Amino acid sequence: MICTRAERTVLISSTILNLPNLITLLRIGAIPLFLILLTDKQYTEALIVFAVAAATDSLDGAIARLTNSRTTLGSYIDPLADKLLLVSSFLILTYLGFIPHWLAILVISRDVIILVGFLVLFMITGRSIVIRPTFIGKASTFCQLLTVTQTLLALHNPLWRIPWLWGPTLAVAGAATVVSGLQYLVRAVQWANLQGEEPALELPREAYRDSQPEERPEERRRYSA
Repeated sequence: MICTRAERTVLISSTILNLPNLITLLRIGAIPLFLILLTDKQYTEALIVFAVAAATDSLDGAIARLTNSRTTLGSYIDPLADKLLLVSSFLILTYLGFIPHWLAILVISRDVIILVGFLVLFMITGRSIVIRPTFIGKASTFCQLLTVTQTLLALHNPLWRIPWLWGPTLAVAGAATVVSGLQYLVRAVQWANLQGEEPALELPREAYRDSQPEERPEERRRYSA
């Protein structure tokens, strides 16, 4: 069956813009609203938006697995949405004075260094690197989410601040961020070394002999004289 151009466009659009990807795009679209609410000191509403956005991170992945609707676009925009939400949260909360500057610098520097490193490797090798999240990387993301969540809860109601948990959370988040960043960089270097160790193709002896020009009879008699 031959599809028209319009039918192919509809088919591609329905494949790419499926429900999990739409949820991810909505999560990205909620980030400006979250930042506006924070700067307007509407902390309760900002907490609700952040909680909903964080919940959809697990929701879109579960729907994609259950409905077998994973796409290449989704594999890129899903981690991008997570990074945008976390980085923007750390930026604005640090600017407002609710999160220590050193932690925000670690979180943002780690993501920038990893992104630039992957881009450099792509420019050198011409191949895109795919590194699966590690346990430490997931722990780092969890600690960062916990830091933002604790901050928003304390802003919503100061009585919900837990002083004995605040310091350890910051320390563990900072340590996990540094270790996971180093781990990703080591894996990227190992991947780059593997790309440079690909063996060169060698012609078999028979193919090498067949590739040589055949001697003419006159040249054979000249060399034998």
